Amino acid sequence: MARLHIHVEGETEETFVNEILGTHLCRRGYVKVSARLVGNARQRDRRGGIRAWSSVRIDILNHLRQDTGCLETTMVDYYALPQTGARAWPGRKMAGHLPYAQKAATVENALLKDICQKMGSRFNPDRFIPFVMMHEFEGLLFSDCEGFSRGIGRPELVAEFQSIRNQFSSPEEIDDSPITAPSKRVEKLVDGYEKPLLGALAILEIGLDPIRAECPHFHAWLSRLEAWPQRVGWGDEGTPT
Repeated sequence: MARLHIHVEGETEETFVNEILGTHLCRRGYVKVSARLVGNARQRDRRGGIRAWSSVRIDILNHLRQDTGCLETTMVDYYALPQTGARAWPGRKMAGHLPYAQKAATVENALLKDICQKMGSRFNPDRFIPFVMMHEFEGLLFSDCEGFSRGIGRPELVAEFQSIRNQFSSPEEIDDSPITAPSKRVEKLVDGYEKPLLGALAILEIGLDPIRAECPHFHAWLSRLEAWPQRVGWGDEGTPT
């Protein structure tokens, strides 16, 4: 029976998994979908950054080893991932110098390689599907600018949100500089923007379909998650039974 752990960056993503994504995936064959906060996000200062990969990796490895029937994935912002030092995430520094189309895959492939090395030769790599949001969670909200503005109670902002969206071929391409990242653009328009509250209200209003239609990288990830319960069962160390 398929079980899924989604390692998320914060409370907004946790709400998204619990209220929208988990319900959808359980209809596709999962018996349980759990959001796992990366670090103690409820107590972490919102500017404190994401937890070090070396620490997150321990959580992922423990779940993979303890439950050989589970699937592990991540849902973290590319923009926030540490690039250097002890907290660095594999592939993130290299990805910063690459074209947009290669950024997410570079990080995700590096994460998968690292987990596979730690799990050993008997590990089935299909049990870990890393996902890095491009460039951050707020980018997904631009998939439906009317739903975004309605969800946060600011319908007068729909035209300004849409103007930002129209500058890019996909909301996932809204860039990641400290000035023009999706969240920074939102903060300029919404005084006192609080992601845990307003971001959650917006994503609940928008739902999955507009995001899938507008965000190809997100759609590809979700399609892989949907397909997984239909695969063969897994035995010890994640080998096919």
